[in-house]
Amino acid sequence: MLALVNARVLIDGSFAPDAAVLVEGARIAAVVPCAGVPADAERIDLDDAMLVPGFVDTQVNGGGDALFNDAPTVATIRRIGAAHARFGTTGFLPTLISDDLDVIREGIAAVDAAIEAGVPGVLGIHVEGPFINVARKGIHAADKIRPIDDADIAVLTSLRHGRTLVTLAPEMVGPDAIRRLAGSGVIVSAGHTAGTYAEIAEAMAAGVTGATHLFNAMSPLGNREPGAVGAALAHDDVWCALIVDGIHVSPVTLGLALRCKPSAKFMLVSDAMPTTGGAARSFMLNGREISAEGGRLVDGEGTLAGADLDMLAAVVNAQRLLGVSAETALAMASANPADFLRLSGQVGRIAAGRVASMLAIDRDWSIRQRWIAGVAS
Repeated sequence: MLALVNARVLIDGSFAPDAAVLVEGARIAAVVPCAGVPADAERIDLDDAMLVPGFVDTQVNGGGDALFNDAPTVATIRRIGAAHARFGTTGFLPTLISDDLDVIREGIAAVDAAIEAGVPGVLGIHVEGPFINVARKGIHAADKIRPIDDADIAVLTSLRHGRTLVTLAPEMVGPDAIRRLAGSGVIVSAGHTAGTYAEIAEAMAAGVTGATHLFNAMSPLGNREPGAVGAALAHDDVWCALIVDGIHVSPVTLGLALRCKPSAKFMLVSDAMPTTGGAARSFMLNGREISAEGGRLVDGEGTLAGADLDMLAAVVNAQRLLGVSAETALAMASANPADFLRLSGQVGRIAAGRVASMLAIDRDWSIRQRWIAGVAS
């Protein structure tokens, strides 16, 4: 048994100064007072570091100079996961942006194989498009965007291990398809959408439970038409993903959003591309060169192409730019996305029975140590 001691442990939204976390194998065996640590346990003194749940990122397009769309394989997933683990991500969804059905099929098969092989941190897959609105496509290739059909639904519901998250434009898909996906266990999120408030609200009633990168690539909050943003903020049972890099959305706008509904319904995402944890400062996407410029990832026309961001930076940014507490920012990167993925009994919290994926973070917000399923790295 491993005993993590002398840390400020984040438990149920607050730091406990006199708690020790006992780890057996891949799971947390117990959280006990420091005086209750078994004599035969191997102690690791964390020297007053914060001991927090590992970060859960539901939107990871790439990392370590690899892009999931380019090579939807186990090796790519492993490489991306290793790149993001350096920044505290211990659970993630490899993400495909709009592509052909064969690529989606390959990506799902790769995620299944990665989970079976025990690749650290893989929780499922995020399929972002191609069932989106070309009017709000962002960097997605227009020639990949198309209507959904029965063959698509069969593939999207085929993952055998982990969670499947699908981002779609509700007005392009319709409530029946959403009901079929949600009824099969797929988590459905609205994104890259020009839908009206009424259309998005109808989709939420049919099974949409998330809003992908809130404010970006969706119909805005207007004075007479609340749009997709208004629907996401008006429904307290819907999780909203935020890219907090100071570029995608004004911090003022994000701060106003946080006043609209409980903070537990907001989650941080990286929307990361190959540059995160990589050496190169540019890459190719759908035949276009994407370059990192001043913290932005843009094509030749200046269109944003994902983010040059990691989850640790997002947590620090949430505190610095949005004024939230450390406890809230950490929950937005761990417990909240775990709840969204319906994995609250597995990851995202430090509690007995949960997977032992944790981070020891010093006061300067550097990561001293990390564990993924009980394995230190």
